[in-house]
Amino acid sequence: MKQLRIDFVSDISCPWCVIGLKSLEQALDKVGDVASADLHFHPFELNPQMAPEGEDIGEHLQRKYGASEEQGAKTRAMIRERGAELGFTFDMDKRGRIYNTFDAHRLLHWADMQGRQRELKMALFEAYFTRGENPGSHDVLTRVAGEIGLDSAEAAEVLASGAYANEVREQEEFFQRQGITAVPAIIINQRHLISGGQPPDIFEQALRQIAAAS
Repeated sequence: MKQLRIDFVSDISCPWCVIGLKSLEQALDKVGDVASADLHFHPFELNPQMAPEGEDIGEHLQRKYGASEEQGAKTRAMIRERGAELGFTFDMDKRGRIYNTFDAHRLLHWADMQGRQRELKMALFEAYFTRGENPGSHDVLTRVAGEIGLDSAEAAEVLASGAYANEVREQEEFFQRQGITAVPAIIINQRHLISGGQPPDIFEQALRQIAAAS
């Protein structure tokens, strides 16, 4: 049995990161006969300059990517279908704005120290993409932390204090120096990069090849 180190670089406001994570996890279940994963999550901000109040998502995508309303609708439909196939609900009607995610990444760093980072990450994905909540809101972040069994009072203290800001910035800068400019970026054994929300069979094939070669 080979153990593979997997570094998963992503942002809370990235729908393809949800798809990539769910696909990767399905693939890991399928390759359990040959490999196990030591999975590490790392921060990436798609919109580091985003104001606290956020921005209308249609206006944001038009400004950033030049996407027309028709293109945006097609992409949303594709994301919704891919999510449903993987057991995740994207409710695009509820997600009207895009927000700053730096504080969410600080809280995720803290959750990692409690051994609960993956659970918090999925809960924040659901809060944003399924319920349309603001992942930059300290109230939302504190409540979601409590819902997965973390100490909500301690979570509120972390958010109010600005704790782990330097650690998050250092991780972001490290992966930027490695050439990561888009997410999700999935790095296996610190050598093999898989980019984007690939289907489970693509991940499975890559994991089997890497496990066989390592």
